[in-house]
Amino acid sequence: MTNFIHQRHKPPLDLPGTSELVLACPKLRTNVNLARIVRAAGCCGVRRMIVCGKPKIDREIARDALDQIVLEHHRSLAPVLRELKSQGYALVGLEQAEGSQCLYHFSFPVRSVLVIGHERLGITDDVLALLDHVVEIPVYGLPHAYNVATATSMALYEYCRQRG
Repeated sequence: MTNFIHQRHKPPLDLPGTSELVLACPKLRTNVNLARIVRAAGCCGVRRMIVCGKPKIDREIARDALDQIVLEHHRSLAPVLRELKSQGYALVGLEQAEGSQCLYHFSFPVRSVLVIGHERLGITDDVLALLDHVVEIPVYGLPHAYNVATATSMALYEYCRQRG
């Protein structure tokens, strides 16, 4: 039998593949969800986030991720997404939509912007029109969708898994 030894706060691994992932978030209903997203993004090596509004991110939740991620504040997503697209980034929305692809079968381009939606309203129509791809996570029970922070964590992890 293997003897497992508990290890807390192991140093982060180097992501073997290239990562040029940017995370784009609309103004969310709760700062708790945004803080959880920041923490997950930090764990996944994200260095740049686009956030709308003037959120207050709880450091107790986001932890050290706030020290490594540059948060860019914008009034709305569409103009900055157009600029990122012109710089060669693929815009990938995380949304339940017609024509979406299952996250399990989607291959993230290295230079991607993961665009998430509002907790209740999802990704707005003007932003959906800009996207190159839309991915969704299958739901096997109720409620009909994952919490925005949970879904974002799952998509971030999938991007990292593909880079490894």
